[in-house]
Parts: sequence; structure tokens; C-alpha cells
Amino acid sequence: MGGDVLARATALRQAIEGHNHAYYVLDAPTVPDAEYDRLFRELQSLEAQYPELAVSDSPTQRVGGTPLDAFPKVRHALPMLSIRTETDTSAAGARAFDTRVRKELGLTESDPPVEYHAELKFDGLALSLRYEHGVLVQAATRGDGETGEDVLNNVRTLHAIPLRLATSNRPGDTPPAVLEVRGEAYMRRVDFERYNARQRDAGKPTLVNPRNGAAGSIRQLDPKLCAQRPLRFFAYGLGEAPDWDAATHSDTLDRLARLGLPVSSERQVCRGADELIRFHDAIEARRDTLGFDIDGVVYKVNRVDLQRRLGFVSREPRWAVAHKYPAQEELTVVEAIEVQVGRTGALTPVARLAPVFVGGVTVTNATLHNQDEIDRKDVRVGDTVIVRRAGDVIPEVVGVVAERRPTPAPPRFSILASYPACPVCGSHVVRLEGEAKARCTGGLYCAAQRKEALIHFSSRRALDIEGLGDKLVDQLVEKGWVHSPADLFALDVAALASLPRMAEKSAQNLVAALNAARTTTLARFIFALGIRNVGETTAKDLARHFGQLDRLMAATEQDLLGVHDVGPVVAQSIRQFFAEPHNLDVVSKLRAAGVHWPESTGVQQSAGILHGKTLVLTGSLPTLTRDAAQALIEAAGGKVAGSVSKKTDYVVAGADAGSKLVKAQSLGVTVIDEAGLQALLAGTTDNPAHESKQ
Repeated sequence: MGGDVLARATALRQAIEGHNHAYYVLDAPTVPDAEYDRLFRELQSLEAQYPELAVSDSPTQRVGGTPLDAFPKVRHALPMLSIRTETDTSAAGARAFDTRVRKELGLTESDPPVEYHAELKFDGLALSLRYEHGVLVQAATRGDGETGEDVLNNVRTLHAIPLRLATSNRPGDTPPAVLEVRGEAYMRRVDFERYNARQRDAGKPTLVNPRNGAAGSIRQLDPKLCAQRPLRFFAYGLGEAPDWDAATHSDTLDRLARLGLPVSSERQVCRGADELIRFHDAIEARRDTLGFDIDGVVYKVNRVDLQRRLGFVSREPRWAVAHKYPAQEELTVVEAIEVQVGRTGALTPVARLAPVFVGGVTVTNATLHNQDEIDRKDVRVGDTVIVRRAGDVIPEVVGVVAERRPTPAPPRFSILASYPACPVCGSHVVRLEGEAKARCTGGLYCAAQRKEALIHFSSRRALDIEGLGDKLVDQLVEKGWVHSPADLFALDVAALASLPRMAEKSAQNLVAALNAARTTTLARFIFALGIRNVGETTAKDLARHFGQLDRLMAATEQDLLGVHDVGPVVAQSIRQFFAEPHNLDVVSKLRAAGVHWPESTGVQQSAGILHGKTLVLTGSLPTLTRDAAQALIEAAGGKVAGSVSKKTDYVVAGADAGSKLVKAQSLGVTVIDEAGLQALLAGTTDNPAHESKQ
């Protein structure tokens, strides 16, 4: 092995660890993932070719080693002591600590304020990292404070922890012969959510919360499993460090950061109790935006010589205290499980809880999300559960304490079995295949869905009732004037003009818009009904296929599957909608109110000249707007798609046609202009003269 190879391997290791530090510690990536992967593969290749290059501090050693049967025990050179907790979460907690410190130091009121270092109290797993001559040689958990477990192989997989400490040109920044760094392994909330989402998708167990995720990950006997967990690390102090020389705790953290160790930026030197209180309150206000969990802040006397003077009591340092915030997780009992019906008809299960104080408020309800979450967590009435509330987030049940389950075990909870009918309107409740939520089928009738149904019914692509906005819908519903879309057509000018911020002219305009909306198309009317999974394009396909509303309402699922692009889920949604008597009643009332449309025999009897053809529009046509051209194509039985594929029959290209035209040409799709489209609609033979010359 030549010197060039060794130099290249050294350069690669330094570059990769530099990129790791930028990404995992500074949250400021310096190269794209592809470039990082290229460097990593090159180093792997060199180490495979020259095994003597694969030193313990190489980035390639982070992938995880051989699984263990158990963790070896480690006796800490200096005990990992806990610190006293100030449970009073008010300003009094900080003042009490400052008073004790000043008393122990013999200070009077005339003496200047004590200087403290204020930092975060992380909610993860405490670790002690031992570096010898700058290389990580040991990592241990706290254990009982005297003896922990050796988790070095797992800690190696944390990219935020340097395997070799950095050096700088500053005096004293060379790593000492022995340096034990104390800190916390933790999991960011976004990483926790992403990990759980992947686990759910794979049908695997999820983590209860970020803290348990961090602790459970570090204590995996197989390091490769730990490597799959997105863990981070913050350093906050020292263990054994005989050659370390720093006058203050803040100096220590600054120097650890220069050595390449991640140190939280959420820290501050404070003079006296008032500044401690300001720090405590400021962090509490931002607690939910930090991106990771904390359960308080920590105050430490900043000067190291004063720390030595204060010493310890009952194995706790007199010079430090943890000032807690209200707990965000507590235990309570599920007294009942009920459902709430949302504005889209989704039924959300809610646990009714024995009152518990958590996150600064008394919580009596917590969301269970959906049936899949109930099944995954196996939540049952009578269970003792962990409830979490962070900031303004809706409280949720994050897990069950299985060993406290009553005997005999309560039955499992099923939304469909407990609520076969909507608790708001009495309509049938269904759960479509592939959907997480159970839903009420009374979309036009259900009071819980009323506002959403009215807003959709009047939207531009539906009945296009100009002037009927969200705020007016709110007023109409809250006054009890409108219970379903049919009631809109009974509104008169006098009643509307009496509403706040509704002048007579606006009322007249709205009544005129309602009268105009009585004349519509079958496709618009179908879309306006708000049938789940039936969008504008599907509504047009249904109108073209059946031609008449009565035929659509009477269609079986098999009939519906014969419609272009209608699959089993859409067919099931349509059948369930029209099987609900409440919806049929509203449709009948809409017809009685004069809402009408032209009907036809449908494509079953009369297929249009473009039946079965798919066209794509691109660019500006000379005389036709995009909507007008689409209407002509659909009236002739054709379908207008938004993108070009091999299944496209024609691309109609106008001025300034873009990427769709280029793709059509590359795929060999026939490109025509407006004249060519008119020729197709007229039923004449395809004429090359009408093909686009673009």
C-alpha cells in the first residue's frame, strides 16, 4: 500500500466526517446526497482492497457490528450523578435555587449576582463517551450512576457523534489524552414521525414516543437495528477529564463544540435569578417549536471554582438544579370510547378519560385517530393509557400500559360495530377498502357535514352559485335557514338582506345566481352532490355514460364498473351514496326546487364520435378557449387528459405549446391543430392537412 492510498483514505475520512458534522450537528448540508454517497463508496472500496485502512474511527464502521447476547458492564471513572429537580414550575423555582446558592457561598445582598449557565433538560437517554487521544473508545449508559452498560457498537452508528475529535488552531483545543463527555441521545420529533410512518407502512411495531425511541434504540443488542433509528446527541458536561482546563462551564461547552461534538445552541449565561426566570419562560414559550422533547431547563453555577466550593450533597451537586415544566405525558384510565363526525363525514374515535393534569391543563378527552390506530395500540375501555399533550396539540393516547389491563380483559373496540349509524344524522356508516377512516354516508343531509356540503355544492365547478361564500354559508347554517342544498333555492331577497354585511343589492345578486344555477348540466350536478371519490372528470364520465340521473341512481356496482376509469372503490362510493335514503330525499327536493339539466340516452345507446379516444390540449387555440374545446370533445364522447402518454390518441396543439407537444412528438402521438380538432368532431377522415406543423 503506497503513501498516495493512505493519504487518499485519510482525506476521504476527513471529508465524510466533515459532511456528517455539517448535516447532523449543524443542520447545514454541504454536499448533495449523491456526492456524499460517492465519497463513502470510494472509501469502502479502498478499505476492502486494503483492510489495514479500516481503522476503528473510520466512517465506514458506523454501519453496526455483530449482535451481542448482552451488554458488558462499565464502571464509570466518575459517577454519573443525577441533579436535584425543582418541581415548582413557577418563577419561585429559580429564586429558591439562587437563594440556596448564595447562602452556601456566604453572599449577602450587597454582593453581585451569581453567574449561572442555563441550558435545556433533554428528554432522552444519558450517555458517557470516552475518548482517548481523540478517538472514541467507549460509550456507556448511566445505569445506576456507578455502573452502566457498554453500548459503543450502537453509539458508533450515530452520525452526530464524532468517532475522532476535531482539532483547531486555537491553543488548548488539541484533544486531551483522556476525555469523558456526558450528554444525551435523543430523537427529533420529525424523525420519530417519519420512522413510525415507515414502520406502519411495513406492518412493523412503532415507537411510543421519542424518549422511549432513543432509550430503546441505544439498548438494541443488534447494532444494525440501532443504525436504522434516527438518533442525535447533545453534549452537556464532562466525566473524567484530568487534563481539562476551563474556568467556566460555558467555556467547556464552547470547547466541546470546537472539538466537533454537538452542543445545543439553546443556552445562555445568566446573572442572578431574574435572568434565569427569563430564560425559563422564553424556552417554555418556544418548547413546542424546538423540534425535540425537553422536560425543563437546567441551571448550573458557571464558574468551576465555585462549583468545587459548593460540592455535593446526597450525591447531587449543590451547584446545579433542574427546573421542570408541566409534564406532557401522564397515566390515566379510558372510561369510554366515542366518535366525533367531522365536516367531511369522517368518524374520529375519541377516548373519554378520567381527568388528568398534563401539559398544563386538565385533560378529559384524547384522540384515537382511526380504527387502525385503535387496533395497533389495542386501546380498550378500562385500560390505563399514556396520554400526551404538547402545547396546543390535541391530546392523544400514545400507548397502553398492558400490565394494568383489567381482568377479564375488556373487548376490543370496533367503530363499525359500535356505530353502524352516524350519531349525528342516523345515516349508514361505512369504511371503504384502503381507507383509514370510517365515514357517514349522509353527505347532503348530515348536520356535521352541512357547511362543507354547501360550499362544495355552490363551487365554480359544481353549480357555480356566485356570491355564496364560506362566511355566508356559516350564517345561513347557524341561523337554521339552510339544512341541505335544496333549502338554498327557497331563500328570498328580504331574508338575505337582513343578514349582517348583506346589502339588498348583494341579496338580489345572490337570488339571481340561485335562479341561474337551477339550469345546469348533469355532470355538474353529479359533481355538486359531493360523492366521495367522484371528482369533476369522473362526474363527466358518469353523465356521458348514463345520460340520465335516474339511470345512475339505479346502477349496480357492476353497471358502474363499465364506466370509463371507474374502479371498485369509486363504484362502491357511488352505490353507498345513492343507497342512503337521506341523500335521495335531498336530490328529490332539489328537483322539486327546479334544478334541471338536459338528459340523453347515454353512451350505452349512442356513443359519440370520439368515444374511447383520449386527447390532450396544450397551448392557446385560435378561437376556442380550453374549457370550450374540452366541452366539445367530451360532448363527442372523448376524454381530455392532463398529460401525454402512449395511450393518448391526439394532442391538440395551439400557440406556445410546451413540454406536452415535445413529449407527444417523442412518443409518436398524432398532433393536430384546432382545424384538425374540428375535422375530428365533424366526423371527417383524419386529414394530414390539419396536423399541426409546429
